[in-house]
Amino acid sequence: MTFDPRQHRLVPEQRWFEDFSLGERFPLPSRTMTSGLFAAFQAASGDNHPIHYDVEYCKAHGLPGMLAHGYQVTIQTCAGAGLFPHMVEESLKGFLEQSTRFLHPVVLGDTLYPLLEVDELTPQRSTGILGLRATIHNQHGVQVLEGRHRYLLRRRPA
Repeated sequence: MTFDPRQHRLVPEQRWFEDFSLGERFPLPSRTMTSGLFAAFQAASGDNHPIHYDVEYCKAHGLPGMLAHGYQVTIQTCAGAGLFPHMVEESLKGFLEQSTRFLHPVVLGDTLYPLLEVDELTPQRSTGILGLRATIHNQHGVQVLEGRHRYLLRRRPA
């Protein structure tokens, strides 16, 4: 058998706009917010506020620990961490928008459990808009984030 790199996929079947259904869920890997992740985010973002890297500053201000930056929490909903982008390699035309609301603080040591759920299917002529509700809960079951992603997907070719 001849090797074909185009057949080397995580997900064998590609999906198109009409292959999705409301309520379909895409769990993303859980992740514990370690000091290494805090340092990597600080280095990548350039954010230098002590609330994100100075334990003593946080104690002096009555905080339970170092707080994760909002964007550090938001990126945990990146669809690329799961199977969704592998399902739409041929149908994805673009990432249209993202919004986030922060509900509770995330501190060093928290473990986050992100989830994406289809909450919008808006058909168009040759494409459709697929909306994903994004949520993150912590290890105590507290929802710390809610948001949305919207993607433009091709409809199945005739």
